[in-house]
Amino acid sequence: MFSCRRLGGGLVQPGGSPTLSCKASGTTLDNYAVGWFRQAPGKEREGVSCISSYEGYLYYSDSVKGRFTIARDKAQNAVYLQMNSLKPDDTAVYYCATGAVVCLLDKGEVRDYGMDYWGKGTKVTVSS
Repeated sequence: MFSCRRLGGGLVQPGGSPTLSCKASGTTLDNYAVGWFRQAPGKEREGVSCISSYEGYLYYSDSVKGRFTIARDKAQNAVYLQMNSLKPDDTAVYYCATGAVVCLLDKGEVRDYGMDYWGKGTKVTVSS
């Protein structure tokens, strides 16, 4: 079972830096790639970031590169997404997903290939 949580308030001011966490029970996240995806109101879901299994290679979509950081905490069996310099366009429901072993970055966007298990999502609203 996977759960996504937001460490911090759901309403974030532009420029804010909340952190999202993805934790698992009953399985070891370190054995899998873990991706973050988001869906803004009225838009299709898009990839945000991904960390591969074992080697822990990091991948970022062009839309967040340089602002977001993905990291794995093996002791906590969790993956975190540190979001910095948030913009109103970052407003979305954020989901973590896993199931694949590798990440796929295609045309500047992380793809959900092989991501069979999804957390429930957590809403982040960026507004002043």
